[in-house]
Amino acid sequence: MSESLAATIAATAESFRSEAKSAQRTFVSASRLGDGFRSAVSIRDHALTVDEPHGIGGSDAGPTPVELVLAALGTCQEITYRAFATALGIPLDSVAVTVEGDIDFRGFFAIDETIRPGFQRLRVQVALGSTASQADVDRLVAVVNGHCPVLDMLSTPVPTTIDVRRV
Repeated sequence: MSESLAATIAATAESFRSEAKSAQRTFVSASRLGDGFRSAVSIRDHALTVDEPHGIGGSDAGPTPVELVLAALGTCQEITYRAFATALGIPLDSVAVTVEGDIDFRGFFAIDETIRPGFQRLRVQVALGSTASQADVDRLVAVVNGHCPVLDMLSTPVPTTIDVRRV
C-alpha cells in the first residue's frame, strides 16, 4: 500500500506542478436545520447528523459543530503526517491525534461580551510510531505543521463572506 500511496502522492504533486489550475478545488458542505438543534449535513455523497447535547437543548443525535472542528484538525493532522511521511520516505508505523478545546459558553449565550464564543485554547497531542531518527521526525513535524490545511485555517483568519437571503 505504501508504494501505491507514494506513487499516487508523487503523481498528484507532479500534476499540480505542471498544471496549477488543476490544484484548485472548491469544497461544499450543505446543511439544513431540523428539529431543535439537529442539522442534516451533506458533503459529497456523505451524510451526517450534527446536534447539541441534551444539557444545552439538543437531542445528542450527533457531534456538535465545535466537536467537528476538533475532529477536522485531528484527522487532517493524521492525513498530513501520512502524506508527508510517505513523500519524504520517513517511516511512519502509526499516528493518532487527540485534540482538546476549551470553550466558555457565556460567549455563545451572550452572557459576557468579553468572552469569545469559540474555543479559547486548543491542545493537540500527536502520538507517532516511527523508527525514523529524531532529526527526521522533527523535520516531519515541521512540514506537517506548516502544511496542514485545517491547522492553517484555525491559526490564520480565513476571509469569510456570509450572504443571508430570505426564502
